[in-house]
Amino acid sequence: MKLGNIELNWLGHSGFLIKTAEGKIVYIDPYQIKSGEKADVILLTHPHYDHCSIQDINKIVKDGTIIIMSQGCQSKVTKLDKKIEMKIMDVGQTLDVFGVKVGAAPAYNINKEFHPKDESWLGYVLKIGNTTVYHAGDTDLIPEMGKLAGKVTIALLPVGGEFTMDAEEAAEAASVIKPTLAVPMHWGAGVVGERSDAEKFANLCKERGIKAKVLQKE
Repeated sequence: MKLGNIELNWLGHSGFLIKTAEGKIVYIDPYQIKSGEKADVILLTHPHYDHCSIQDINKIVKDGTIIIMSQGCQSKVTKLDKKIEMKIMDVGQTLDVFGVKVGAAPAYNINKEFHPKDESWLGYVLKIGNTTVYHAGDTDLIPEMGKLAGKVTIALLPVGGEFTMDAEEAAEAASVIKPTLAVPMHWGAGVVGERSDAEKFANLCKERGIKAKVLQKE
């Protein structure tokens, strides 16, 4: 899917591939992916196996890949045998890689214990030219999302429930953020969440006047 000056592909679950107009290849949370184009940048939201998968990272990493991650991912990423550059982020920090401005956003559970509010769990806000992509990571509907209202082009929001927001909570998050486009994630990989959750999310967004799209897995 092309929007603004990027191409966005859903890789399944919470994994995405972003291609910039300058030809840079950016992956977020690759999991159960096919071997693909080698990554210039990989972003990892947290250390759980379905978000920080060394098996999948090995399919796309190359010498010189920059891996941006939360603190909890470091012990896994150090096992890679490529000459990578690691950048550990905490909430509120920003950096610029290959013209992609990366901001670390909070991601945590409010009424669950899977993702506590600490430095191991992140979302990301990517500014690429005039396009802003928010990958929420594994999170509930949290107050900090209000700071993104009207500032996001594409919001990638988990809808599977149990470990994160469910479809209804994610639609409410979309109402708060008010993106140009909302995309459901964290479903369809056999971990949690089904296509029905994604479609429910899209329908609830439509009722709220928010454009949403269920992407096909690439």
